[in-house]
Amino acid sequence: MKGNRRRETRIVHAGSHPEKFRGAMNPPVYRASTIVFPTVEAMREANKNRFDTTYYGRHGTPTSFALEEAMADLDDGYRSVAVCSGLAAITVALMAFVKSGDHVLMADTVYDPSRRVAQFLAGCGVETTFYDPTIGAGIATLVQPNTKVVFTESPGSLTFEVQDVPAIAKVAHAHGAKVLLDNTWAAGHFFKPFDHGVDVSIQAATKYIAGHADVMIGLVTAKTEDDWRAVKTQSAIMGYCAGPDECYLTLRGLKTLDMRMERHQETGLLLANWLAARPEVATVLHPALQSCPGHDIWKRDFTGSSGLFSIVLKDVPAARVEAMLDGMSIFAMGFSWGGFESLMIPANPTSIRTATKWQAAGPLLRLHAGQEDPDDLIADLEAGFARLNGAA
Repeated sequence: MKGNRRRETRIVHAGSHPEKFRGAMNPPVYRASTIVFPTVEAMREANKNRFDTTYYGRHGTPTSFALEEAMADLDDGYRSVAVCSGLAAITVALMAFVKSGDHVLMADTVYDPSRRVAQFLAGCGVETTFYDPTIGAGIATLVQPNTKVVFTESPGSLTFEVQDVPAIAKVAHAHGAKVLLDNTWAAGHFFKPFDHGVDVSIQAATKYIAGHADVMIGLVTAKTEDDWRAVKTQSAIMGYCAGPDECYLTLRGLKTLDMRMERHQETGLLLANWLAARPEVATVLHPALQSCPGHDIWKRDFTGSSGLFSIVLKDVPAARVEAMLDGMSIFAMGFSWGGFESLMIPANPTSIRTATKWQAAGPLLRLHAGQEDPDDLIADLEAGFARLNGAA
């Protein structure tokens, strides 16, 4: 499929095999649990190759195989595994490479449910140490003889610290540890994980990949066959699989990822720069802004930015912040992102940090720039700041 074709062309056609489906450009939705076989020998052969053929619905169907093929192409990886949510993707990827007595290093700024996976792993006898995401090669001081995984998320999805993934990977590999990356912010579009030392790339495809705020799905892509088989085996053991309708919708969303990400990037940067000039805003946490910590690493490793970023307000009473948020007419409040809609939520990272301390001038708001007209979004924000300032 790849050949000499550019990424923008590949993403449109990856996973499509009209010759297999009577000319249909998109693979049909295969709703299947039981798969029947004409002979005992055919059943035996399917059992031997259960991860590579349609053997039982939980292990995959032509619909999920098409999505996994397309995602592996996007990430430039070996193969992908589709599961039922982004959190499931994180869980199965971690579980694939650790056992009781092992040790994990995890960035202190990860998505909060990732921290809960660490709590789950503790019950399985796996210790987790949280580390400063800006540590870079200094992570060598935290590696233990039993460290099997270094878990990264770059940038962090609340406060947007950009990690020096290549430096971390170099240290991890020198000690025989795998590097896992939550790559949801860049969506496999603006950051190519396997070019920077990552072994396994994880995405909450619920967000930018599916792109329409109506799907729960996760994808794990491995660089090598051995790592892919480890993840696929673990997903089979845990019973994690993605539904056929979700796979179909995600594959359809993937076809327009390129143009959607460009719009998210354009609007996000416009809003970030506009917000940076507002007197109510102390800091804009957007990696593409030169003023943002980690910008130099972002500029080196990333090819663009998505629509997700945060702002820190100057000190202001909580009631004023609530008045601002409650009255927004376009920006909605919701805990996901990556869809067509713009979102804004308050967040306080203080209580979930253990290796670092969050200190800020005032409240933090996380924004997602959707597909609406930027002028309308700015008008909505202007009205919101008027409420923040006490206007009726």
